[in-house]
Amino acid sequence: MTQTPLLDCLERPTSEAISASVIWLHGLGADGHDFAPIVDELRQSAGRGVRFVFPHAPTRPITVNGGMAMPAWYDIRGLGGDGIDEDTAGIEEARQQVEALMRREMERGTPAERLFLAGFSQGAATALYTALTTTLAPAGVIALSGWLPDGADPEPEGSRPPVFMAHGTEDPIVPIGLGRRAATALEGAGYPVEWHDFPMEHAVCMPEIQRLDAWLSSRLERS
Repeated sequence: MTQTPLLDCLERPTSEAISASVIWLHGLGADGHDFAPIVDELRQSAGRGVRFVFPHAPTRPITVNGGMAMPAWYDIRGLGGDGIDEDTAGIEEARQQVEALMRREMERGTPAERLFLAGFSQGAATALYTALTTTLAPAGVIALSGWLPDGADPEPEGSRPPVFMAHGTEDPIVPIGLGRRAATALEGAGYPVEWHDFPMEHAVCMPEIQRLDAWLSSRLERS
């Protein structure tokens, strides 16, 4: 079996004594630096010894952007209110890359019950897909302005980790209906979902970050 190479990552540990890890996946066209500053705003969670890992997605041509090459977890051929036309082989490759990072965190001493996946936009979709298809069972998922990719079965036989979801009501890139549809599917399958929406476009805002911080801190306190 060929071992999946580890992606290059930016890391932001909040303490010398690490007891938890969050693997945070950026959106289409960004890189791991995009969300690194958010660590400074996660004040409740930071006190619990968290290593934030921000991997850089490979650069690849993106059909929906005219074939332009950019950092992306997989190719997107089209997007809109009816759904996202995705490269299914590509998203499976992305899952394997995220799983490799999850295994590394476990090898570094983070137990599965304190290992979280997070992401924004395409990164959120990739985090959800990985959580629903992996055998490694993360402790929770943070999905911001994302969607549930095709092939991500919301009714697995294993555990159902809690999910934090947030979305902008005016999002012109990933319509909020796709986020709500994902939340409904997950809730229907028994996942504990905390949903929030905010009056913004395809972005994050401080009230969203504060809700996320409270959710993550609560999960870390329980585990």
